[in-house]
Amino acid sequence: MKIGGEDCRNLDRALSLEWLETNGRGGFASGTIAGANTRRYHALLLTARKPPSERFVLVNHLEEWLDIDGQAIPLSTNVYPGAVHPTGYEHCIEFSSDPWPTWTFDCNGMTIQRETLSIHGRDMVIVRWRLVGKKPTKAVLRVRPKLTGRDYHGTHHENGHLSMEAHVGSGMVMWHGYADLPPVRAFHSGAYRHEPTWYRHIQFPVEQQRGLDAEEDWWSPGEFTFELESGSTRTLALTSETIDQLDVVPLAKYEKSRRDILRQAAPADDSLAGELWCAADRYLSERGAGHTVVAGYPWFTDWGRDTFISLPGLCLVTGRLDVAWQVIGSFVAHVSEGMVPNRFPDAGEQPEYNTIDASLWFIHAIDRYLAASQDEVRVRETAWPAVKQILDSYRQGTRYGIRMEQDSLIRGGVPGAQLTWMDAKVGDWVVTPRHGKPVEIQALWIRALEVGETFARRFGEADYADRCQDDRRNAIVSFRKRFWYEQGGYLYDVIDGPEGDDASLRPNQLYAISLVDELVPRDRAQQILHLVEAQLLTPVGLRTLSPTDSRYRPRYEGDVLQRDGAYHQGTVWPFLLGSFVTAWIKVHGKNPSTLKQARSFLDGISAHVKEACCGQVSEIFDAEAPHHARGCYAQAWSVAEPLRVLVEDLGIRAHA
Repeated sequence: MKIGGEDCRNLDRALSLEWLETNGRGGFASGTIAGANTRRYHALLLTARKPPSERFVLVNHLEEWLDIDGQAIPLSTNVYPGAVHPTGYEHCIEFSSDPWPTWTFDCNGMTIQRETLSIHGRDMVIVRWRLVGKKPTKAVLRVRPKLTGRDYHGTHHENGHLSMEAHVGSGMVMWHGYADLPPVRAFHSGAYRHEPTWYRHIQFPVEQQRGLDAEEDWWSPGEFTFELESGSTRTLALTSETIDQLDVVPLAKYEKSRRDILRQAAPADDSLAGELWCAADRYLSERGAGHTVVAGYPWFTDWGRDTFISLPGLCLVTGRLDVAWQVIGSFVAHVSEGMVPNRFPDAGEQPEYNTIDASLWFIHAIDRYLAASQDEVRVRETAWPAVKQILDSYRQGTRYGIRMEQDSLIRGGVPGAQLTWMDAKVGDWVVTPRHGKPVEIQALWIRALEVGETFARRFGEADYADRCQDDRRNAIVSFRKRFWYEQGGYLYDVIDGPEGDDASLRPNQLYAISLVDELVPRDRAQQILHLVEAQLLTPVGLRTLSPTDSRYRPRYEGDVLQRDGAYHQGTVWPFLLGSFVTAWIKVHGKNPSTLKQARSFLDGISAHVKEACCGQVSEIFDAEAPHHARGCYAQAWSVAEPLRVLVEDLGIRAHA
């Protein structure tokens, strides 16, 4: 993906376009095409001390100047109160994201390229500069690293506790600003001069828009100088690893080869499928001896619900079966009282279990994994006991009032808790509590009982299979009897809640069509899809509430209270396109006309991957045009669900 010079030199445009590099360990590097950090999360070296959690910003930025014939030309950009300095974006003539972020600058007729790449499996980022062109030229590049040493959610300010000392060796410099954080080692191919100083009042415009602390101070330990010559490359590698030597060349070759293999395997017949195929790699991270899914960048770690909604798209359709099993295994170890963790905290050991649906998505993902892998032995020995524990706990009752009632449907909810994916909470205010029997939970439960019956018969447990079959039949009868809202011609969003039945028109009912074939009769499914298309569908996803509802919020903006109040009250979520497209094809059939129409529902995502964070899909969008991207600039299920339907439902295949 390439961004031309006109966009690169348009400051507002260049500040709105972001890039992302990840290391497969929960750490990442990110920033804007303009070069300025506009978020507290933008950084060069951001590492996870306990992957993918306990993240810290160690190196925020590099300030770069090219000295040519006595003139200093900036390559970097920063935002200060009322000023932009330096203005390196003015010299940028192209940005490319493939195979990693690469800027090309025209400096008085001299062309220089800068590359930034994270190394998979390493807490390390490499920056390289090269003069381009056959004409013999020389220049001096000056680079000042800007450091903090803070939790990635926070901001950093000038203080007297930071150590400004440096350990200078041959081709390596080490700084250890704070004793409780790892030191930063810089391996370089130039010269280093130690000259500590503070850079104050850096501005983060995006944080200001979010109503958060939007200013911080960086310290710079010194300056690197590099003699540049045509065709030669100069490097600066920044790492928190405890190493004494580093050869950058083989690391960069390894990373280039790894990405080439990924790109070569991606579907070639559909550009969106190809982009999402490569984007999926960014969300897979180490956790202990296994793997997990990072829910979104820049501020999420791994969440159970997001992980198992995303697993088919990230791992199964892309052929990463071993990784899928490691993810499943990582969560099996944490099943408690029949519940999969909702999230692992940024710090600490105890996972949180406040979710009603993550455990059911977990069962769905295990079934999909077995279908893709035929890995019957491991599923039977490791995953099947966890599946039975979940089913039995939901039958008998577990945390937060989650239990199967006499009608074989699942109830859940206690005051102050938010258990479904619509989980916004501000202080004691639960915005969308959805206590009672939410529609998608019943679809997931009926789907889980189907998996339970299938597995039990496959593994020779006939009595357990019969029990699952009976519960499933009863649940389907109850669902059909209770969930149809005749007056509106669609499904209730929640029944048997504290205030009765909730007829809010929301997208959650789509799962009753996409997950279970016989749950909604075809004529009713057609009515639902017609209403959803008319009132909820947008070019970039589905609204979370009908615009005709008095609670509808068209914009996701303002402070925390305002944003969370809109989070599921109209705000558009692109991951919901997965259930919508699957349901659409199920109802209308797999004929050329239907498939063409279904593919058109993803056209807005095709355009979006060239916006916001290059090659990625944002978490959410405003409910009304022009549907500004909001929330996380890169979200796992926003990538995974469109990719899943492209491959599974629309038949896009990987490159031969």
